[in-house]
Amino acid sequence: MARLLFWTGVLFLLAALVVRVWEGLPAGWRWLPFHLPGDVVIHKGSFTFFLPITTSILLSLLLTLILWLLRR
Repeated sequence: MARLLFWTGVLFLLAALVVRVWEGLPAGWRWLPFHLPGDVVIHKGSFTFFLPITTSILLSLLLTLILWLLRR
């Protein structure tokens, strides 16, 4: 259990570092390389809302597969 908590903390730390670096990039560099069907984008004036439903599901499946392979 302690190992699981440790690696979960490491993953959160890495995610925080990625977000920090991502925010520091110039605006022209901050783009997702893909938008899949099922991702919701709403534009209202100067407000944009992006909800990557399909992208999140695919990333979850990919991470599940990687973690499953690492545990074998």
